[in-house]
Amino acid sequence: MDYALLSPPACQLASCLHKPAALAAPAATVAALSPLASKAERFPSSATFTMQPAKLRIGIGRIRASTASSEAAALGPITVYTVDGRPVQFQELWDQNEGMAVVAFLRHFGCIFCWEFAASLRDAKPKFDAAGAKLIAIGVGTPDKAQILAKRTAFPKDCLYADPSRKAYNSLGLYYGLSRTFFNPASAQALGRMFSIQKSLKGYTISATPDDKSSTLQQGGLYVFKGKELLYFRKDEGTGDHAPLDEVLKVCCPAVPA
Repeated sequence: MDYALLSPPACQLASCLHKPAALAAPAATVAALSPLASKAERFPSSATFTMQPAKLRIGIGRIRASTASSEAAALGPITVYTVDGRPVQFQELWDQNEGMAVVAFLRHFGCIFCWEFAASLRDAKPKFDAAGAKLIAIGVGTPDKAQILAKRTAFPKDCLYADPSRKAYNSLGLYYGLSRTFFNPASAQALGRMFSIQKSLKGYTISATPDDKSSTLQQGGLYVFKGKELLYFRKDEGTGDHAPLDEVLKVCCPAVPA
């Protein structure tokens, strides 16, 4: 893979993240992380629905459990789209009675860190399957962008959905903004995985990035449900700050070695 020195703005970013300014990174890195936006950071308001989980596990507890369960309950009627463009309500994605679901929210389909995470989820899928947990990944962008990621990462298409308008993300209050995307300390840690990221980028194309570049300021998260019960949630603090899958496996698949 060809490398290029970070551009001056990216060098400033590296300095802010306490990384050497001359750090070499894939040329796609800067392009994929550079939205054409100037919006101030904002946090969507929480939904007003209520749901009381019997037991809630939080990977990194930065918001109250009651808030997370309220937001999760509002997801039901929200529409997402299959990679073929078919609309599906969120509540139809898994068995709402006893079904187990691991729901991963990617930043967007052109994010290099999301390609890395998608590869990790793909590799963990047999363990989720063995425990009866359905893997669901949702990304920001249109279905055609989702198809690009699925095809080039060999991610199972029946597990991937598109949320072009970020309605599910807003409902959950997942973080959004310039500082979260570039200047959060969690993003600095993600840069330390560059070798791992490089291995996941075979076939990468920036064409998977949403046409609405302001969408690239969206952060993701991961939720585990059993029926309508929320067992676990973790909001990504910054770019590349994904939930540890060994932690997720212990929550939803206690009998399956991580």
